Amino acid sequence: MVLGRCGWFYGWYFKCQSDTQTLAVIPAVHQTGKGRSCSIQVITEKQSWTVPMPGEAFRRRGRMISIGKNRLGEKGIRIAVHAPGLEVKGKLRFADLHPLKYGIMEPFSLVPFLECRHSIWSMGHRVNGTVSINGEEYLFDNAEGYWEGDCGRSFPEEYVWTQCSFPGGSLMLSVARIPMAGFRFQGVIGVVLLDGREYRMATYLGAKAAGIRKGRVRIVQGSMELEAELLEGAGKALRAPTEGAMSRTIHENAACRAKYRFLQDGRTLLGFETDRASFEYEYKV
Repeated sequence: MVLGRCGWFYGWYFKCQSDTQTLAVIPAVHQTGKGRSCSIQVITEKQSWTVPMPGEAFRRRGRMISIGKNRLGEKGIRIAVHAPGLEVKGKLRFADLHPLKYGIMEPFSLVPFLECRHSIWSMGHRVNGTVSINGEEYLFDNAEGYWEGDCGRSFPEEYVWTQCSFPGGSLMLSVARIPMAGFRFQGVIGVVLLDGREYRMATYLGAKAAGIRKGRVRIVQGSMELEAELLEGAGKALRAPTEGAMSRTIHENAACRAKYRFLQDGRTLLGFETDRASFEYEYKV
């Protein structure tokens, strides 16, 4: 995607999770009328940090993102962040990435002037290595990974996003109020990867939000139905883009209690409650 000179961002979300620990690293580059900058955000089940960096520290070559001494991509993460109140250092190796069969936004990837576009680089992969955060070690031994990205001008004003890995697969769901040509609609993108099969739910396939309220979202598409419910309160603060500037505060639970249910033809294919879900709920209802 080619972005204009002013008011844009590009960010990537790398999540690594063991049975007891969760770490997400979010590198981003952002452009406003005042110039380019970049940042690295680190979030765990306990805390979150945002580290601003100069725009010239950012480099990208294919799927490899570099910000200063930090390298993140399909082979893994090498991180070295030194900032007031935060010391992060370590190396993680990725293996067996699982990309989607085709882009999650298609055919909306061809629509111009969308405020935000989403991509999924891997629905699940193996993670091995160690990262130290302020002296606490995060150990990943054949752990689970997930990798996605966003680009555009701004995050949606109202949206819900959740991601969770489980035995036999993983899922991701995002619903947002999308402005387009003077009106707004509820846009849906979601994937349930279950026992090697990809179940996709999206606006362009007929998916509709049947209910969004109090941390619960229900999506219906033909014979399929997906429900996700946040069972905890507000998460840790993160920075999000508005017209390219990282000026908005959102909240994410990196590892929290949530409940999921996926049905097809009235039959429950997946139903569980977990304390390892990632969840952002930015609707006002």
